[in-house]
Amino acid sequence: MGASLGRIGRRGVIMMATVVGIGGCASNGVSSEPNPADPWEGFNRKVFAFNDVLDRYALRPAAQGYDYITPDPLQKGVSNFFDNLGEIHTTFNSLLQGKPRNAGISSTRFLMNSTFGLAGLLDPATHAGFIVDDEDFGQTLAVWGVPEGPYLVLPFYGPSTVRTAASLPVDYYTYPLTYVEDDTVRYTLRGLEVLDARSQLLDQEDLLRGDRYSFIRDAWLQRLRFEVNDGEMEDDSFIDNDFDYDEDAFAE
Repeated sequence: MGASLGRIGRRGVIMMATVVGIGGCASNGVSSEPNPADPWEGFNRKVFAFNDVLDRYALRPAAQGYDYITPDPLQKGVSNFFDNLGEIHTTFNSLLQGKPRNAGISSTRFLMNSTFGLAGLLDPATHAGFIVDDEDFGQTLAVWGVPEGPYLVLPFYGPSTVRTAASLPVDYYTYPLTYVEDDTVRYTLRGLEVLDARSQLLDQEDLLRGDRYSFIRDAWLQRLRFEVNDGEMEDDSFIDNDFDYDEDAFAE
């Protein structure tokens, strides 16, 4: 599956992973009509096919191996660890968006999980009721009034828009793993993050329907707008009215 995660950290630098997960939130009804948000569809389909080959023959088999040999509790701990690193990113963007409450919750989560949660391997903050809205710089640009721009599929990364692509450098430099000086440690952690994220999506692949490219594009854009609007759905005439949204499908 050609894919990506959508944010540096758990949703951005994790290449070729998340689209399967977002696609899984829609069980039917993606329109086959041309989408005006995708004027570069010919180019995008070629990049999508390239990403799909890389995922099918490299990332997916590696993720299956990781899922097979790694016990579930350990996988959960790995996911918690990387989610905890993303709290710094959310705090930063929440402040830029004028959301001090969300920034406070995110920073509290980071401090609690980094200490009582054994460097983030456990998630006591969630059990204590501290729930946060994830934020990235693409969402910050949207709050500042920057237009979404055309849909764009990036090599290795996957679905994006012009606005999302422009946000990636800031997302990259506000993610803690960027500053790990030892190359071996940094690349090992990056690789583990990719495998963990991709393995979580293995069970959702069968939910894709019809033309996978248009299904993934429409579902990804729907999720992007959902996040930008803090959970409020927009009308989209290019996605069938029977679109079945399940908030749990977005949970990491």
